[in-house]
Amino acid sequence: MKLDDDIHNYYEHLVLERIEQLGLNQSKDANYLADLCCLALNQVPPRYIRYEVDMAFYLPQNERQQMEMNVVNAVRKAMEYLDDKSGKE
Repeated sequence: MKLDDDIHNYYEHLVLERIEQLGLNQSKDANYLADLCCLALNQVPPRYIRYEVDMAFYLPQNERQQMEMNVVNAVRKAMEYLDDKSGKE
C-alpha cells in the first residue's frame, strides 16, 4: 500500500522556508542541508496535510506563529550541532 503523493509534513515547508530566509541554500552544500533538515524536523511534531491551502485557511494565526517559532529554534539548534560537530573533526 502506498500513501497518496500529496500527503506531507507541513513543517517540511516551514523548515525549507527558514533555510532560504537564512541564505543557507546558497552557502551550504547538499549534505549539510540534508542533515540540517533531518535534525530540525526531528525536533518538531509532525503536522501532516494534503493540500497547502488547508493550512492557509484553517490554521489560526497564533498557531502558525508558534509553528514558525518552533522552526526557528529547531533550525538554530540543528545548525549549532552541525557547526560544533564539524569544528571537532
